[in-house]
Amino acid sequence: MRPNLQNLEEKATPGNVLKWGSIGFVRTSKFASGFTPLQPKPLESILDMERVKDRSPEDIASIWDDYHLGRGHISASMKGTLYHLLEQRAADCRYFVIPVWKGSGYTTMFIQVQMPHILFTGLEDYKARGTQAAPYFTITYYKEFTETKDLVLIRGDVVFASKLSDLEAKWLLETAQSFYLNDSRYKLVKRFNKETHDFEFKDVLRALDMSSV
Repeated sequence: MRPNLQNLEEKATPGNVLKWGSIGFVRTSKFASGFTPLQPKPLESILDMERVKDRSPEDIASIWDDYHLGRGHISASMKGTLYHLLEQRAADCRYFVIPVWKGSGYTTMFIQVQMPHILFTGLEDYKARGTQAAPYFTITYYKEFTETKDLVLIRGDVVFASKLSDLEAKWLLETAQSFYLNDSRYKLVKRFNKETHDFEFKDVLRALDMSSV
């Protein structure tokens, strides 16, 4: 069943209060079912696991970042303890919406968290195509060093470069994580998933200091 999002606007005008009640039942929908399932490269095909197993978490994170420089991917890392919190919260609240700057305004991204992945697509595309909407940007978390190094490696892939720049994708990665890891921001994620009729998009804009647009 495709969510009825026709009453939502992808771009909001100043002071416009968006009510997201009609998006509530996307929690029962599959996202991007028309898109080829994610098949991330195994970590061992990217890193020489044997050679880095005795390196410090800082060294491994640095090697990870250096490898991805200029390769068209977004790289990052995080503490394993933070990842566990992200995973726990994402299991309970799998969906959210995040605006990203575009020119003099912003466009709204619809995200689904299916750990160890996060998928982003434009809300307008989701409104038009529903479960057939393909992700613009995907994030994969590699947990192989979680137990031994308290380290999780992160790789982002921009699927449609015409839709998102690398800089915008990196910002989305950091911002999405902040909404799940920051207690105050996570209240908005919970409201979106659990108390949909009380959710107001202007609160997300305010959290991101974008309310003056």
